[in-house]
Amino acid sequence: MEAVFGHLRQAIERGDYAIGDKLPSEAELCRLLEVSRPVLREALRALQTMGLTQSRTGKGTFVIATTVEEPTFGDYAAGDLEEVRRHVEIPVAGYAALRRTPEDLDRLAHLLERMERETDTTAWVAMDSLFHLTVAAAAQNPAFRRVIEEIRDALARQSSFLNELSDGRREQSDREHRAILDALVDGNQHDAVAAMAHHLDCIDASLSSIVHPGRTTTPTEGESVA
Repeated sequence: MEAVFGHLRQAIERGDYAIGDKLPSEAELCRLLEVSRPVLREALRALQTMGLTQSRTGKGTFVIATTVEEPTFGDYAAGDLEEVRRHVEIPVAGYAALRRTPEDLDRLAHLLERMERETDTTAWVAMDSLFHLTVAAAAQNPAFRRVIEEIRDALARQSSFLNELSDGRREQSDREHRAILDALVDGNQHDAVAAMAHHLDCIDASLSSIVHPGRTTTPTEGESVA
């Protein structure tokens, strides 16, 4: 899917398809690119998320931009989602470290164990957003949980997008989630805040590497992205 997405994105960006042009039909693209229809459809969804194309029911896929401005996940632009997550999820992790119950820790541990074993991306993505919702619930403040509930669909869309287009992102995310859980188990507010901040840094770096190839690298443990 990543190769198909890259091929179509490059064709649009170099002007093979102008704004307003209709892409070839799915059947034709599958034949030309020698891929299955599910793979092609994932690539087309990624192009739409990047703001390059628009799917019109019964008419096909049309080019609406030749340069990427900002991906959109459901109702939220990537930048808006990033801003909210940093202002909510980082302090939430700290509160969760201080207020979590044994039941909260059990739920998170069980969920993370399932994520680490999961091979189906769709199932993993659903558990990814549930992990963040469960951390918010562990902070024992219903307002925090409500915020994460509001952006839950966007979180899942972003997670799916990154896992499809960023090699190794899922395994790295599992390690970042494990660091968050370890800090919550220890009841260490500082480490929980740092672990969540690092997780969001890595997400932002992965997204940037897709939107602006070659510009950003994923931070290693202990680093953050400005």
